[in-house]
Amino acid sequence: MMGKLIKSNTKDNLKVSKNQERRFKKKPGDIVFALLNGAFFLAFTIICVFPFYYLLINTISDNDLVKRGMINFIPKGLTLSNYLALGNVKDLWTSIYVTVGRTVIGTSFMVFVSALAGYLVTKKEMWNRKFLYRFLVITMYFNSGLIPWYMNMSMLGLTDSFLAYIIPGFVAPFNIILVKTYIESIPAELEESAFIDGAGYSTIFLKIIWPLSKPILATIAIFGAVGNWNSFQDSLILNANSPSLYTLQHRLYIYLNSGSNLASMMGTGVSATQAANAMQSALNTKTIQYTISMVTIIPILCLYPFMQRYYEGGIMMGAVKG
Repeated sequence: MMGKLIKSNTKDNLKVSKNQERRFKKKPGDIVFALLNGAFFLAFTIICVFPFYYLLINTISDNDLVKRGMINFIPKGLTLSNYLALGNVKDLWTSIYVTVGRTVIGTSFMVFVSALAGYLVTKKEMWNRKFLYRFLVITMYFNSGLIPWYMNMSMLGLTDSFLAYIIPGFVAPFNIILVKTYIESIPAELEESAFIDGAGYSTIFLKIIWPLSKPILATIAIFGAVGNWNSFQDSLILNANSPSLYTLQHRLYIYLNSGSNLASMMGTGVSATQAANAMQSALNTKTIQYTISMVTIIPILCLYPFMQRYYEGGIMMGAVKG
């Protein structure tokens, strides 16, 4: 009897598995769609990656070949001379120190202030909480414009000063909203039990909320780091008279302009000697532009993979509800 039951169950299982195989068997249309889908995303990936690859191969190839435009897909005459030559570029290292400093300091303060503000606006006990939160959100959609912004920074003494890179970035409304939403997803019982044990708001924030909010804090840290590293306008406008405070992006802008000026000079009536010197300088400027561009890109490309696991969880949790 048991043998018959086992055989019947086995037959039933085989029938079910065969039905499932038939049900999930790929049709010709599914295969074509999968191939086209994969081809599209492969092409899209190549389009996104190729500009960085092109910059890289032109910075590690022989300069003579780069000048003649012979480096398009494969590097030739591998060399690191361009990167070694950056040590001779005027004020470049100063710009690197300024950019690294503003990225580390500015991002650290922005993350802490965003976390603290995001935590405070979740507390019903906070004075005028709804008004302050709505006022914060409004600033995301309305601003005074460039000239009033510059006048305000000037009156606050934030021109020709390193603090111009740090203080204005303390409050980031979008990041505060993300942190607030994430904190609201943390079980309220954790805070209640801490209150019962005698903990205050500061203790709860530092020992409970801060550790549990690492995913969203890592997410806004990426936003802040990329924004500070790529920032250009504040350096160009607020610290135009202080070359020692130029950021790396500002320095790259100067070299791009110098290349354009040299190119325009070639179209004017100048002597053969001046033209030859200008051409040589323009060609050198081109390789410098490529190399400095790579230097500005590499740190962010290296940082992002380490933050990826926090980024995905943080941005999803911080965007569920507002």
